[in-house]
Amino acid sequence: MKKENKMSRPRPTTPPRKQRADAQRNRQRILEVAKDAFAQSGGEVSLDDIAKSAGVGPGTLYRHFPTRGALLEAVYRTEVEKLAVAHQQYARTRPPVEALRAWMLLFVEYIATKQLIAAALNSLITDTGKLYATSGDQIKGAINALVQRAIDNGDMREDLDPMDLLRALVGVSNVASAPNWPQSAKKLVDILIAGSRPVAESSAKSTPKKRRNFR
Repeated sequence: MKKENKMSRPRPTTPPRKQRADAQRNRQRILEVAKDAFAQSGGEVSLDDIAKSAGVGPGTLYRHFPTRGALLEAVYRTEVEKLAVAHQQYARTRPPVEALRAWMLLFVEYIATKQLIAAALNSLITDTGKLYATSGDQIKGAINALVQRAIDNGDMREDLDPMDLLRALVGVSNVASAPNWPQSAKKLVDILIAGSRPVAESSAKSTPKKRRNFR
């Protein structure tokens, strides 16, 4: 009886890297198209239309996102993840104040997206409170780290509450009725940062004012 030649056995095949990369690109493309579609048409937008616009088949969409709610939740979580990733990237590559400013500008874009898809989120996701709480923790962690880095570097006041910066930006979005409110919010970013700078000791001391003689 001949021994089986081990060298002749077919080796198990592994999925090519190209397939995994294609799947990731498809997922990302679906999320980008879905974000715009939900913002424009609400929660009842056709998923088949989303797949078509993304250049994939319906089966590909449903493999990644089995339900409409799963797709919308993924869209929202992706926007939050962008803030978390940006916080780390900016902290590595930019000075403290520039990193904080860039992240706050990105936060304005996040608010705008959240407003656009809020109606669909509330209609399709049963536990938005839990979803918002989780994302809120990520956002707080990012802004706290960026502000603390700027404080440690002497660029920001030590008594600065990081959440005050976000409350101001959210406040603009809540009271603004014009569609171009994000531009106002982005201008506010520079005002907030300028107002959060440490006050120089020399300028903190009050200087005596000259008395005017009235005749």
